[in-house]
Amino acid sequence: MSKKTEGKKEEKEINDALDELNEKSIRPDSFWKATGLFVLEVTKIIVISLAIIIPIRYYLIQPFYVKGASMEPAFHDYEYLIIDEISYRLNDPHRGDIIVLKDPRNESQFFIKRIIGLPGETVTIKNGIVTITNTTYPSGIELDESIYLDEAIYTSGSIDVELDADKYYVMGDNRGSSLDSRIIGPIGEENIVGRAWIRAWPFNKLTHFNLPGYNI
Repeated sequence: MSKKTEGKKEEKEINDALDELNEKSIRPDSFWKATGLFVLEVTKIIVISLAIIIPIRYYLIQPFYVKGASMEPAFHDYEYLIIDEISYRLNDPHRGDIIVLKDPRNESQFFIKRIIGLPGETVTIKNGIVTITNTTYPSGIELDESIYLDEAIYTSGSIDVELDADKYYVMGDNRGSSLDSRIIGPIGEENIVGRAWIRAWPFNKLTHFNLPGYNI
């Protein structure tokens, strides 16, 4: 056999081997198997992600957009807050907590307010002064809110209300533009969604919220 014939034979064998390899690499059963494995992996990732995200979203934390001027200057329109929903499952709300709550008159409406009066206390508002009466201060004590209220802020209203064992008195920091307990009355624990935990947006105002210091 001549070298030329041998060369053609080797070339044909190589081409046949390549053709066979290509056929195997694109066999329909291999394609669908690979596709099925890919879909299975993606599905697993989605299921695992949802198993993590859904409990966090509905039972631990949730986002909230500020709308309105009732908490200015602490909060402004369209700031993005992360609300802690788990703390109040373990502990009672504190005076000074900034909370998101459902309007007891219309639970599809949400407010952001500050807790001023606690269950069992008496809250009195007169001549712009907020007074708290409780077992520690049976004669009442003027609530010092200077840490978050400007001197020019005036708390309007003539209020004298004793809170039930499960009721809280809430007000906005912008007292002249706040629909709060002075109008809607004390709110129950069932109306509280959670406390403001972190301001996440805008980034230059990223904040973790702590309790203010009171004179009580």
